[in-house]
Amino acid sequence: MRFDTKIAVAVREDLAVWQKLNVTAFLSSGVAGGNPGAVGEPYEDGSGNTYLPMFREPVLVFAADARTLARTLDRARSRGLATAVYTEELFKTDNDDDNRAAVRAVPAEELSLVGVAVYGPRGQVDKTVRGLSLHP
Repeated sequence: MRFDTKIAVAVREDLAVWQKLNVTAFLSSGVAGGNPGAVGEPYEDGSGNTYLPMFREPVLVFAADARTLARTLDRARSRGLATAVYTEELFKTDNDDDNRAAVRAVPAEELSLVGVAVYGPRGQVDKTVRGLSLHP
């Protein structure tokens, strides 16, 4: 099935594996929280146990260096796409309030990005992540 929208996450390639996974999870939650239509219906197994809903489409995860992440964020903003960011400072915080304060304290052009998520019309997201390689 081809979706009209696309979810893309770009993660800095030099992070430790646990950091890449953590950043991907946090960024994906940003897409889900900011775009309810991206999430499908709850799941239920044959025994009647219910499970949380998940994205209705795949999440493509890309690897990038810091400069490419900044370019990706600039491209997304110029296209008006929904974005989530994860900065290096967030590895030093331990709660949502401190996370938001850490991002708020830094001008956009100085953000030390370790990950960016983008959600929006398929063609616009494709143009935004053009040149990035899927994470190995």
